[in-house]
Amino acid sequence: MSRFVCGHRRLPIGTALLAGLLLGGCTGGLPGVPWGRGGDPTQVSDAPPGGAFQPGNNFIVNAVDKVGPAVVRIDTVRRVVNPLGGLFGSGPSIQQQQGQGSGFITRSDGVILTNAHVVEGASEVGVTLPDGRSFSGKVLGSDPVTDVAVVKVAAAGLPVAPLGDSSKVRPGEWAIAIGNPLGLDNTVTAGIISAVQRTNAVGEGQRVPYLQTDAAVNPGNSGGPLINERGQVIGINTAIRQAPGAGLSFAIPINLGRQIAAQILEKGRASHPYIGVRLQALTPQLAREVNATNAECRLPESNGVVVVEVMPGSPAARGGLRTCDLINQVGTTAVDNPSEVQVAVDQGRVGQPLSLRVQRGQRQLNLQLRPAELPRQN
Repeated sequence: MSRFVCGHRRLPIGTALLAGLLLGGCTGGLPGVPWGRGGDPTQVSDAPPGGAFQPGNNFIVNAVDKVGPAVVRIDTVRRVVNPLGGLFGSGPSIQQQQGQGSGFITRSDGVILTNAHVVEGASEVGVTLPDGRSFSGKVLGSDPVTDVAVVKVAAAGLPVAPLGDSSKVRPGEWAIAIGNPLGLDNTVTAGIISAVQRTNAVGEGQRVPYLQTDAAVNPGNSGGPLINERGQVIGINTAIRQAPGAGLSFAIPINLGRQIAAQILEKGRASHPYIGVRLQALTPQLAREVNATNAECRLPESNGVVVVEVMPGSPAARGGLRTCDLINQVGTTAVDNPSEVQVAVDQGRVGQPLSLRVQRGQRQLNLQLRPAELPRQN
C-alpha cells in the first residue's frame, strides 16, 4: 500500500488525505508537489493578474457616473379612509399606505422630476439621495394626463442629471435605466431602444409618444431616468408590460417631461389642448358593419380614425367636425390611430388654429379648429 510521511508518522494515503482535510495538520504536501507559488498553502489562485482596467472603456459605467448621483428614492405616505374603521375590530378609520418610487434632480436647488402616480395622493413625501442625505419633499404639481410630476426639496448645490434631446433618439441605441426597483436602491439595468413614438403602449387614447426599451424595469423604477450612452436623460421610466419570455418597458420622452415640468413650475399645473371628440380605430371589417347598419354613415373600407361622437359646444363642433368623419391628418402630421390624433392635438396650442384634413363620404375637407383647454378632472 502506498504511504507518505506526515511528520514522523506513516499513514495510509486515504487516511492521510482525510486527516489533512479535516485537521490541517500536514504542511509538507505530497512529495514533489509544491504548495502554490511561493510555497504559500493559503493561496487560493496562482493565475496571473489581468490587465489593468482602462478608464473610459465602459460607457455604461461612465454614463451612470454622470447621472447616478442625481437619482433619488421617493418614499410616500398616503392616508386613506377605512370605511369599516372601528367596526368589528377592523382597525382605525384612517390608515396609512406607504409607497416607493424613483426620481431625478434637474436643478441644483432641489427640483426633481418623477411620475405623477408615484406621488398621487401623498400626504408625506421623503427624498433620499444615493449619498444618504434625506429631505422632506413638496409636490409642486402633477399632470395625470402625461404622468409627470415635479417635487421640490429645500437644498442647494445638489447633483443634477443632464437632460438630452429625446427627438433624436433612434431604435437600436443604448438605453440605461437607473432607479430603486423592489426596494433595491441605485439599481442599474441596460438594454436598447426598441421603438419610439409608441402611442398605443398602455392603451388607446394616450397623449404620450412613449420610448420603448428592453432594459429591465420593475415596480419602484417609476419616475427614474432612462439615459443614453452619453449620460443624458432621454426619458422618465413609467410603465411596463409583461410578455411571455420578456418584459417591455416604456418611458415618457424627456422633451415632453421638460415641457410639462416647465408649465408646472410656472403655473402649478399643466395645460393640454382639447377638441372634444370621441374616436375609434377604423378597420375594413368595422367599416362594412357600419355601412350595413347605418345609412347616414358611409365609411371607406380601410384603416384609419373615425369620429364616433362630437361633444356639443366643443371646439370640434364649432369647427364643423361631424360624426363619421375620417381624420387623415392633424396639422402636418398624418394619423392612423386615435392615439396619434391625441398626440398631434397636444402639439398644438390652446386657442391657436389647428388644421384637420378629413374625409366625409367621397369628399376631402380641410377644417380649422381652435382647441380649448382640457377640463381638469377633480
